[in-house]
Amino acid sequence: MKSLFEQEAAAELQHRLSELEQDARPGWGKMDVAQMLAHCSAGLDMAAGRIHPKGTFLGKLIGRRMRPLYSSDKPMGKNSPTARELIMVEDRKFLDEKQHLAELINSFHDGGPAGCTTSPHPFFGPLTPEEWGKGMYKHIDHHFRQFGI
Repeated sequence: MKSLFEQEAAAELQHRLSELEQDARPGWGKMDVAQMLAHCSAGLDMAAGRIHPKGTFLGKLIGRRMRPLYSSDKPMGKNSPTARELIMVEDRKFLDEKQHLAELINSFHDGGPAGCTTSPHPFFGPLTPEEWGKGMYKHIDHHFRQFGI
């Protein structure tokens, strides 16, 4: 699995982001394109320790056993559950969210493993910086695929 700490992976996501249009429609799910961008930004905020979503009951039961899936090459499933704090329902401004995500991708990449949170993931529990880097690439890639880029 690619990692957002790799220059090539970060550049690839930036390129794909630059191709995203305001009228893009999802192949699945309920979020519109601006909400998806805000959701991806919130994921990066979580990985950097700026927000701390609460753990879930299901995560406490099985999350640690499923942890290897987070950074594996297996694609994320469509309509996967997400932490309540990362669900975006309010209207968002596409250009603002697109610019913000571009900045956060650069910031996360530039911060390197030392910039990762030590707080646990709300489902998978404690993660290494390597797992955060791979998981963040995988998460953003998943949503870019959702919108056809």
